[in-house]
Amino acid sequence: MEDKLGKRLIFVYNAKSGLGNSILDGAHKILDPKSYSCSLCAITHGAFSEYKRWREFREQSGLSMEFLYKNQFIKQYPGKVSSEIQFPVIFEVDKENFRVVLGKESIDAMEGQESLIRAIKERYNSSGS
Repeated sequence: MEDKLGKRLIFVYNAKSGLGNSILDGAHKILDPKSYSCSLCAITHGAFSEYKRWREFREQSGLSMEFLYKNQFIKQYPGKVSSEIQFPVIFEVDKENFRVVLGKESIDAMEGQESLIRAIKERYNSSGS
């Protein structure tokens, strides 16, 4: 689904899908959060669920967003982006063109949900609260 601008955002987590991986990721976030390898996961989700503030923004933003784990993205969109791409990453997709909106370094530097929300609002003039 595309938003009113004909674009959608694809958020790709540096984590693998599946119940076992989710349990391990949750435990890792609790036991050693500073060494957790997916900063985007840590920004949008706690150990067991999506953060309320992020969910509210996402639902009210008016932007089309898709969320995938790294293995899902590679399977669903083979050859769409360079093999050099580092995860996590956020893409803007316009038809079949993928463009990096926020790369790994930018996401890793964010201090939390508000930083991510602010970056998206600034780029897309999003009305989410």
